[in-house]
Amino acid sequence: MNQKHVVVIGSGFAGLSSATHLAEQSCKVTLLEKNETPGGRARKFEYQGFVFDMGPSWYWMPDVFEDYFAHFGKKVSDYYDLIRLDPSYAVIYGENDQLDIPADLEEFKKMLEEIETGAGGQLDKFLEQAKYKYQVGIHDLVKKPSRSLMEFASPGLLLDVIKMDVFQSMSKHVRKFFKSEKIIRLMEFPVLFLGETAENIPALYSLMNYADIALGTWYPKKGMHEIIRGMVELAEDKGVSIRYNAEVEEIEIENGVAKRVRLLSGEKIEADVIVAGADYHHVDKHLVNPQYSNYSEEYWDKRVLAPSSLLFYLGIDKKLQNLRHHNLFFDEDLGPHADAIYRNPEWPEKPLFYASVPSQTDPTVAPEGMENMFLLIPLAPDLEDSEEMREKYFHIIMDRLEKITGQEIRSHIVFKRSYAHADFKKDYHAYKGNAYGLANTLTQTAILKPSLKNKKVNNLYYTGQLTVPGPGVPPSLISGYVVAKEVIKDHNLSQKM
Repeated sequence: MNQKHVVVIGSGFAGLSSATHLAEQSCKVTLLEKNETPGGRARKFEYQGFVFDMGPSWYWMPDVFEDYFAHFGKKVSDYYDLIRLDPSYAVIYGENDQLDIPADLEEFKKMLEEIETGAGGQLDKFLEQAKYKYQVGIHDLVKKPSRSLMEFASPGLLLDVIKMDVFQSMSKHVRKFFKSEKIIRLMEFPVLFLGETAENIPALYSLMNYADIALGTWYPKKGMHEIIRGMVELAEDKGVSIRYNAEVEEIEIENGVAKRVRLLSGEKIEADVIVAGADYHHVDKHLVNPQYSNYSEEYWDKRVLAPSSLLFYLGIDKKLQNLRHHNLFFDEDLGPHADAIYRNPEWPEKPLFYASVPSQTDPTVAPEGMENMFLLIPLAPDLEDSEEMREKYFHIIMDRLEKITGQEIRSHIVFKRSYAHADFKKDYHAYKGNAYGLANTLTQTAILKPSLKNKKVNNLYYTGQLTVPGPGVPPSLISGYVVAKEVIKDHNLSQKM
């Protein structure tokens, strides 16, 4: 059998995953990354002893990472050390009104019981359903390529789909178990990772609560980029050739076959198969000739995107008080902020926000006696992004952060960098400056997502957060596996997967 040459575009989680799975099948794999370091949104940067993860900061679903490395005969611990956070995170509802979420399930139930009588028992029922959804969803449904309805046609699977509350909203589902608005907001929080409000996310995704409460919140020592470092090491061990500063300008297609990629430098690289882990819309509308596009611009414009974000990376020259590793600020009403993201896109008047202080857990990510802080405000995609607007919102959330935690922070900032829509577009060609991909609404699930294979080109595939299974780090790892399996099946390569 002649060795197939697969070119993978983009070294994020999905690109690295697909490249490594394909290299394991004796393919020659070249991975092309436009930036100078690997990881996509999970890149890192350093400044005078501060080490900042640029994107993902939550380590959930540890079994997905374990399964990934185990597939290659490795363990997570071969590449990085995990710490289970306790408390998992803090939820701040206002001054002197904070919940520290305990890692221990019994302690968590006691905490809920203190808020609402009977809530501890209701949590058991809620988690029993969520566990079933997690087991079927993460270990079966998300691994389907969703190229045909027939993949879901077995009676057993159809029964599973019905049992998993696909046609009920998360909002209604949570309210069947809990009455306290404080608990409801806590239970609805995880679906914000999926890019919509609980009113528009299927109750299937209570599986996220099982991941949160039962499986725990973890942290890889030295930062989330350690996962990328481990994946790169594994990929190279399997023979993947990774090239940085190698941006693809065009995929050259002849008679319905992708023949090669042309880089910005003018260099051309021949390929038998191409897997695009770059932004799907960018590939579809800018890297291929219009006659080979999968979707029209009108189609893309109608997609419901997960939010973009305004991020701040801060180096602070003192230790901070009254903050945990992960801190969710729910001190304002979610409704108006959600409306400003999903219904009437605009900069929100009173934004909710998230603060991560990894140096509370890991002293290696900041100089001694200092703190590394990451702030995030979810925003609608495609907003006008200016330095003036970034600065305005920095002070809006810092006013609240300082007041609630009872300390001066701004005068102790020794490093500050912002990141928003324009940066997502520049660094990742992100469609409308999105940060997370497509929202996991019912009408954008499984076969209703953009296809992982080009419909007009028989050897061009897509992986990552704009195709199946969806946004998030674990789904991106799985996306790489799923697309590699389809390449192997379609092109008669080894069937070991």
